[in-house]
Amino acid sequence: MPGPPDPPRTAVVLPDLRGASQAPEPPREKNPLERLLGLFTEIRPGEGATAILLTLNVFLILAAYYVLKTIREPLIARSGGAEAASYSSAGQALLLIFLVPLYGVLAGRVDRRRLITAVTLLFMACLVAFYFLSRAGVPVGVPFFIWVGIFSVMIIAQFWAFTNDVYTPEEGKRLLALVTFGASAGAAIGPWTTGKLISAFGVDAMFLTAGALLLVSLALTRVVDARERERRLRHTPARPGAQEERIGGGSAFRLLAQNRYLLLIAFLVLFLNWVNTNGEYVLRRTVTEAAHAHATGAAADAFIGSFYGGFFSTVNVVGLLVQALLASRIIHFFGVRHAILILPLLALGGYALLAVFPFLAVVRFVKVAENATDYSLNSNVRNLLFLPTTRAEKYKAKQATDTIFWRLGDVLSAGLVLAGIHWLAFTTKSFAALNLVLAAAWLAIAFVIGRRFARLTASS
Repeated sequence: MPGPPDPPRTAVVLPDLRGASQAPEPPREKNPLERLLGLFTEIRPGEGATAILLTLNVFLILAAYYVLKTIREPLIARSGGAEAASYSSAGQALLLIFLVPLYGVLAGRVDRRRLITAVTLLFMACLVAFYFLSRAGVPVGVPFFIWVGIFSVMIIAQFWAFTNDVYTPEEGKRLLALVTFGASAGAAIGPWTTGKLISAFGVDAMFLTAGALLLVSLALTRVVDARERERRLRHTPARPGAQEERIGGGSAFRLLAQNRYLLLIAFLVLFLNWVNTNGEYVLRRTVTEAAHAHATGAAADAFIGSFYGGFFSTVNVVGLLVQALLASRIIHFFGVRHAILILPLLALGGYALLAVFPFLAVVRFVKVAENATDYSLNSNVRNLLFLPTTRAEKYKAKQATDTIFWRLGDVLSAGLVLAGIHWLAFTTKSFAALNLVLAAAWLAIAFVIGRRFARLTASS
């Protein structure tokens, strides 16, 4: 049964968290931590502790994900390799169609603290089960591959829903760039650390390592939640016997269907991943052609491995620099309305260049710029889009957009590649030209969303 109706669209900041009649805070000075964080973004007295806790939290979540992503490869190799991975990816998309509505049902019955606790503990229990099954010699490669794909989208989307629930639109514009830096750092450090740990303790121990990281992350979430509830109660004293407000709202798909702004975000995510995944295919195809043009066998494999090692390192370094030095400043000076246009414009120019010059150096340059911007600035902007929404939309609709619509982009890309190779005889230039058309559609959607975001935040 759907919960109570959501508040009117003008009440997008949720009065129970940021009531208009709240008492003014006494003047405060920045502490040393806040002065240090002020080097990277605009931060005000009293905001430092929550910001650093959220940054550390997402760092742990992304580190745990990359621990699991790293051990996923040897496990799936034992269970059928690339073919099994391809079938497993399709299984992820099918399961998410059923899991997202179940998540919405749970979210409609409990408050955010119980929701996050229950979902995180469930994933931790799965890790313990995988550990014992793997130790017993049970082949867990395929189910674990599917599970990691679901974990990667649901847990991360849940974290950003919580962060958007904590911050107002004004706070989010200033502070989400700092929190996203924690995600970039976790993604960069996680794989490197995992390689060292596997050498010392083996693959199976990584299940428990990731579970321990999630446990610490859950503890940090509950600390932040307690801090925010205490701050809310100082400003809006609770009635005797009052409890934390439930998330409420209808199903995720109903929320998307009823709100054009949310539906536009869903299509933005779809086109973003469709274009990006097509670009990954163009890169992979170009690298493979270059390798086999100059070498064969082991030498070609070494060329490809060396290329991707340098490529991933460059993307991570550039993404971290953009996140640390530019993201918050770009959002501050240009606003979300214009910052959301940067990545589709970059893709539009990049694939126009590739359609004329489909050379490896050009493809590498375009994909480094695209991926580094996506992992840093664009990640900030996508999460900022949910700030002027209701609590139910943050937790439920965001799960649907970041899981089902994201995976739908993968499915559309796979279908396009299949048709382009077997039926249409597409060249690399052809795929780049088609991505140019998709990037133009993505840019148009981003433009409309930017205008609606500006209106929603102005009204709040």
